[in-house]
Amino acid sequence: MLRFNFKFFALALLTLMVLISCKQEARQPKNIIVFIADGCGFNQVAAGEYYQFGEKGKAVYQSFPIKFAISTFPVDGLYEPQKAWKSFAYVLQKPTDSAASATALATGVKTKNGILGMDSTFTPLQNIVEVVEQAGKATGVVTTVPFNHATPAGFVAHNESRKNYHQIAREMIFKSTIDLIMGAGHPEYDDNAQKLQEPVFKFISDSAFQELKQGKIGNDADGDGAVEYWTFIEDSADFAGLVSGQTPERVFGLAKVISTLQFNRAGDKSADAFTVPFNKGLPDLRTMTQAAINVLDDDPDGFFLMVEGGAIDWAGHANAPGRLIEEKLDFDKAVQAAIEWVEKNSNWDETLIIVTGDHETGYLTGPGAKTEYDGSTAFSVEEVWPALKNNGKGKMPDMEFHSHGHTNSLIPFFAKGQGSGLFEGEVDGTDPVRGKFIDNSDVGKVLKSFFNK
Repeated sequence: MLRFNFKFFALALLTLMVLISCKQEARQPKNIIVFIADGCGFNQVAAGEYYQFGEKGKAVYQSFPIKFAISTFPVDGLYEPQKAWKSFAYVLQKPTDSAASATALATGVKTKNGILGMDSTFTPLQNIVEVVEQAGKATGVVTTVPFNHATPAGFVAHNESRKNYHQIAREMIFKSTIDLIMGAGHPEYDDNAQKLQEPVFKFISDSAFQELKQGKIGNDADGDGAVEYWTFIEDSADFAGLVSGQTPERVFGLAKVISTLQFNRAGDKSADAFTVPFNKGLPDLRTMTQAAINVLDDDPDGFFLMVEGGAIDWAGHANAPGRLIEEKLDFDKAVQAAIEWVEKNSNWDETLIIVTGDHETGYLTGPGAKTEYDGSTAFSVEEVWPALKNNGKGKMPDMEFHSHGHTNSLIPFFAKGQGSGLFEGEVDGTDPVRGKFIDNSDVGKVLKSFFNK
């Protein structure tokens, strides 16, 4: 009888501990930082690791406890695991673009390519930035490409076309209640960070730019009834100055370059990584990330921050392996900075970090891929999709691109911190090569679920 009672007690205690653990796991994170490596698939991660470390599996987020693959297709697409490894051409069919993928990541709802923050019927969707703002937290977006490009815009704006840059800029700057925006898109500078004789107002209108510079734009961003005006910064020293110490309440950082911090600079885009001199006088993504966190963490309720390594995608489109590695390592340094902040100024019980992408760009493989493979011949996966060739630390790995566009390939997903365990409940299937995978819309659903209780 005593033995039975003991077993019953032990079972009840174990059940209670599991329930408590699950409840704690689902607790709302105080801080959420989402890193998006635009255009980055599994082989892009490997390329950066081979160059930086001389071996795979060494990127800082590889040690995160939650690791899955993630599907990225738009609302009218599909990913079928078995078919993906039976035909080389399969993943070239109906890939997502950054607008549709960012919308899925930010809202939990899939949409058509080119649409931002709306479903496929052009109905506006509530994004995670809006949800977090309503919860009283600070919010921000950071990117290495124009501040209103598809990925940052997908977390803030609602528009029928990602190409409506002036409309998107006005919504982000004039109408949204976001607290921080940092990126490129400066009308007065070219791709080499050199002053233009005549401004190019591609990403922001002349009037909006002038009002922003003069500190005349603002609205009630925190619901206190008072107008919070944007503090405009553009000099590299001003970005660095926000890394520590006191910060303005609301910051718009526009780096002095038109399209990308470094990728679109002059020089041979086919050159090895770090051989073409970098643009001077610009912040890197690590500095921007540190500055953004220092601004946002002043809110005692916590914050949400999206950080995009946007030009990884541009390097994929251009089939530029050296600049791909440059952009990837810049991205990884930013992730490292956020981890350092968590472990010094916060903790993993209150902060969640997610590292993923929006899609793969360039169809990157190792040399010698069998591009005509259609499943009719008996080849192994390794023969059809060879691994990148590792040539050692500090040396370019051997690789091949097979597209100048996006693919429908699965890409990596990593998570650590409060609430990260919830992604284990979102597995949609098992891929024969990449293993268990979730969908990009699952990310938005989980993030919003923290605040919908």
